[in-house]
Amino acid sequence: MTTTRSSHRSRKAGARKRLVAIIVAAVVVVGGTGAGIAWTLFEEEIRSVLGLPAHNDYTGLGTAPEVTIVIAPGDFGDAVAQQLVDKGVTKSFDAVYDLLLADASLTFTPGTYVLNTAMSARAALDILTNPANRIVAGVTIPEGTVLPTALQLLSDETGIPLADFESAAADPQLYGVPAEAPSLEGYLFPATYEFDDGVTAQQVLQRLVSETFTRLDARGVEPVDRHRVLTLAALIQREAGSNAADFPKVARVFLNRIEADWLLQSDATVAYGTGNLDTVWTTDAERADESNPYNTYVHAGLPIGPIGLPGEIAIDAALNPAAGEWFFFVPVNLKTGETVFSETTAQHDAAVAQLRAWCRASDENAAYCE
Repeated sequence: MTTTRSSHRSRKAGARKRLVAIIVAAVVVVGGTGAGIAWTLFEEEIRSVLGLPAHNDYTGLGTAPEVTIVIAPGDFGDAVAQQLVDKGVTKSFDAVYDLLLADASLTFTPGTYVLNTAMSARAALDILTNPANRIVAGVTIPEGTVLPTALQLLSDETGIPLADFESAAADPQLYGVPAEAPSLEGYLFPATYEFDDGVTAQQVLQRLVSETFTRLDARGVEPVDRHRVLTLAALIQREAGSNAADFPKVARVFLNRIEADWLLQSDATVAYGTGNLDTVWTTDAERADESNPYNTYVHAGLPIGPIGLPGEIAIDAALNPAAGEWFFFVPVNLKTGETVFSETTAQHDAAVAQLRAWCRASDENAAYCE
């Protein structure tokens, strides 16, 4: 007669029970270090033999390996408790859920958290209910950054491949930007952001676009005017330099030219259209190139879209330009950003001569003028 697998398992289980019973007897009689070892190895079985309630929680802060816990928006306590058990962080569902039921103030902030395995329910909840423990990537996008640089910064700090951002940015209308926008240029608001681990490139870009719309909405900009405002603001951002007081005056110069049917003649727009995104210097041939849709030396009005990411100061300047009759401006000290605003061509020519003299004054100055 052969022995079946099930009967073999039954005999093994019976032998284990007898072994545990012997160990329990030894623990009761001998105690001491042996009892501690037996308890560690056979706690659940000893509790069963002695009729003690099952212990459903670990103690302490746990051990390696670490486990990633992701709390999604809308996750309630039961979902979190189950995830902790499934991933080996806590010993039981009840150990966590009982604490949540006992304290209604315990809440979760969606995000990614890192915990140890075999943690007490209390230790696990202490981590998960503190938003400061979320794993986040901090990204700062400076004002005036151009789109390709912004995508690279986002990739570097989030760990998401640049190719993913480039692919996600390929269809700007996906994010609700106006149909006339040639790209997401100008629509990613420059600021400091934190992103949870696991976020996608599309989610990141949508957040930055939504922030831009929020800032425009707060200033009363209608959706139909968004593209015009951002295009003018980006031009101001690029041309005004570092002196915030000059932003509204630069805005006035461009608006005066548009109202008078003058060409804007911005080297910054021409350079952007050539793909030279890190300069505002242009050549005669570039300024004469009619194929460049950003060439404001040959095309009237604003360029077809923003030439960078404007910040709040530039947006405010576009909406609240200074009062003045200026039609020209030129920086006369590229190191400090000092700028001269002129009403007439003669005044402007004198300011240009001042700039050229500054460039020739020293090798240090000349480096700014290349």
